[in-house]
Amino acid sequence: MPGEKKLATPEELAEYLGIPRATLAQWRYRGIGPTPIKVGRFRRYRWADIEKWLDQQSRGDAA
Repeated sequence: MPGEKKLATPEELAEYLGIPRATLAQWRYRGIGPTPIKVGRFRRYRWADIEKWLDQQSRGDAA
């Protein structure tokens, strides 16, 4: 959709959060962190989901 942000790659999300990419993989395995979506064989993240997850973290909500 025009005007929408593109999906974030794991590398982009890790850089944005300032964490190693391996941490994202660990979070995914443990079922915590922003929810990834599958696009073909690739994992991507919606920026809206990332921001929502970050808001939950700042309030101390469970992920």
